[in-house]
Amino acid sequence: MASTGDIAKRYFAALAKRDLDAAVACWAPGSIDRLVGAQELVAPQGIRDYFGQLFEAFPDFTMEVVEVTTARGRTAVRWRARGTFAGPGRFQDFVPNGAQIAIEGCDVVTVENELIVHNDAYIDSGDLARQLGLLPPAGSPAEARLTRLANLRTKLMASIHGAESERIADGVWVVRGGFPVKTMNAYLIEDGDQVTVFDAGIEAMGMALGAVCARLGGVKRVVLGHADADHRGGAPALNAPVYCHSAELQAAQSNETFRDYWQLDKLAFHGRLLLSKLLPAWDGGAVQIEGTVAEGDEVAGFAVIDLPGHAPGLIGLFRESDRLALVSDCVYTLDPQTGRKGGPRIPHPAFDLDTDQARASIRKLAELNPAVVWAGHADPVTGDVRSQLQQAASAPL
Repeated sequence: MASTGDIAKRYFAALAKRDLDAAVACWAPGSIDRLVGAQELVAPQGIRDYFGQLFEAFPDFTMEVVEVTTARGRTAVRWRARGTFAGPGRFQDFVPNGAQIAIEGCDVVTVENELIVHNDAYIDSGDLARQLGLLPPAGSPAEARLTRLANLRTKLMASIHGAESERIADGVWVVRGGFPVKTMNAYLIEDGDQVTVFDAGIEAMGMALGAVCARLGGVKRVVLGHADADHRGGAPALNAPVYCHSAELQAAQSNETFRDYWQLDKLAFHGRLLLSKLLPAWDGGAVQIEGTVAEGDEVAGFAVIDLPGHAPGLIGLFRESDRLALVSDCVYTLDPQTGRKGGPRIPHPAFDLDTDQARASIRKLAELNPAVVWAGHADPVTGDVRSQLQQAASAPL
């Protein structure tokens, strides 16, 4: 019976001879040849097509095995290959340009019943691209120009989709995102060696939010203040367990952007037109929920408080030691139709489940006598916070 190493050697000998029939005969049908970082080939036809095109593009292609190592039922094959991109065939849709290549790679082959059932193939695709003339040579002036161009693009994208972080209290940071005015707030709370994210902003914030979290030790979990599009949007990009109130569970896991109780006809024409377009763009889609939180639960040194009204399961976080409150959309500190900032106010009734209940939640928040209140958007409520909240709860719409 042939060993794993024997089958691997047989396969690479067939490739070296450019014998496609013998090469595909080494594979179990339906098995995957994974070209790491590029594509996955399904045997047998995917193998035949890929190497057939390769040999057409590099008519003098040669391959030699440098080393074979077998352990734990798998065989690692280190190899070298040479060839001239002379055609007539194309390589990955690039036309032949006469470039000569000399590359090294390593395949990790898994065999069952004397047939290959999986392969992970590793090559330096950047080096291959340079040899083919698709990227400038390492250390060249052209590479330096390309680097400057890439950095310029990064800065431009950061100005549009980036996020700005600011420490607002002991172990707490606000991350602001959104374009052109960064009025979407997400909060990072020190939680052991990592951070808990409270509200995740919009989809465009996801990558930048993840980068800020990485600098602080990584994301332990995400807790949604509620499941509106502009608060769950960045969560999928964080690759961390997500929690919310049980009353937000269905909305969080739904693909629907617009919640069934919203009444956009309560907005002015310009606000209705603008937000009906922006909300789907802000949404990152359905979020898989790991578990739920409820009033009284502890989250990274904060107590969960129920603040329903704007949304059925809207929650805030309150820390007794410094009376810091993170309250999602319990209050607004800007006009959602114009972006104009101001003092605390009732969330716009176009987006409220129950405006009277929203008023009661603002009064409940005021009774905690917070020193500072940070909402889901724009600036914090400071100064005589309790009085401002009481006035907001009683203010006419």
